[in-house]
Amino acid sequence: MKKNKNTVEVETAPSEELQAELPVDETVVSTDEEIRVRAFGEAVKRIKNELRKDVVGQDDIVDNVIIAIVAGGNVLLEGVPGVGKTRLVRSLSKTLSLPFSRIQFTPDLMPSDVTGTNVIEKDENGKLNSVFRRGPIFANLVLADEINRATPKTQSAMLEVMQEHKITVGNTTYKLAEPFFVLATENPVEQDGTYPLPEAQMDRFVFKLVMKFPTSSEPADIVKMTQITLDETAQTVIDGVTIMEMRQLASQVPVIDDVLNFAIRLVTNTHPEIDNASNTASKYIKYGASPRAAQALITCAKVRALVNGRYNVSYADIEALARPVLRHRIKINYNAVNEHLTVDEVIDLLVKESKK
Repeated sequence: MKKNKNTVEVETAPSEELQAELPVDETVVSTDEEIRVRAFGEAVKRIKNELRKDVVGQDDIVDNVIIAIVAGGNVLLEGVPGVGKTRLVRSLSKTLSLPFSRIQFTPDLMPSDVTGTNVIEKDENGKLNSVFRRGPIFANLVLADEINRATPKTQSAMLEVMQEHKITVGNTTYKLAEPFFVLATENPVEQDGTYPLPEAQMDRFVFKLVMKFPTSSEPADIVKMTQITLDETAQTVIDGVTIMEMRQLASQVPVIDDVLNFAIRLVTNTHPEIDNASNTASKYIKYGASPRAAQALITCAKVRALVNGRYNVSYADIEALARPVLRHRIKINYNAVNEHLTVDEVIDLLVKESKK
């Protein structure tokens, strides 16, 4: 396998490190497919165990972040300050042993502060040359902290890198190293000093995950943990090459037509403007999800199936991912607000209607 700082060549078989972790049953000869699925599950289990050292509760959030990263998608974490959004991302960077950078988004942050810029420098001969100074976006795991505190102009600088994993500055395009993820955090929009994210940027997040306030028993555990150390204690368990192997395996998971059609029907039913629009969309939705939502549902459902030890996608996978995939891609209308329905509740109605 060849690897440099810009590219990673992927092998379809699991690494020797992954295979070494597998339990051995001498009475059963496992197929290659079974070995790879078991290796996948063991890798995910090790990641979760390390993250639990630094994150109390939030099990659903941790599960979905892992699914998104293996699937190659970006994640938007929403929650009030202090619920552990930034700590989760920092701990994840240690667990995956990936080059990590943090961008603190503020109203005065400029696009060049994110992507980098060309500067004029003198060489050893005194000649002036234009040199590109890379910005913090050049990393494998990028924490965009409080992304909704930056102006829409700066947020737009993230569009190309989030979708295509490359940056264009002037006339030059720079390809980022793989694997690459953006994990952004935001405070609720109704808080002072925040800007709503543009729809085009929201669509580039595979998931929007809402981190809730800890349950009654969890704050005590959080306080005890931080009294020992404020630093993350997670240890490295896999690397970027293994992530790419896991992604390659997930891409090969089969999806039967009925499940695929269920996902397509679910996304189509979010649109009130089409002929034969669903009752839920006609009554409660202002605008629906893009085709990226269907892609995200299928891609992430394949990963979720492997996490649960299956080499096939089920209806349950699509249903479980409907909320994180759709909640930031649809806009509910006044009728939904007037009836005190949340976006998640409208999505639940869409799932029920799409099953028929």
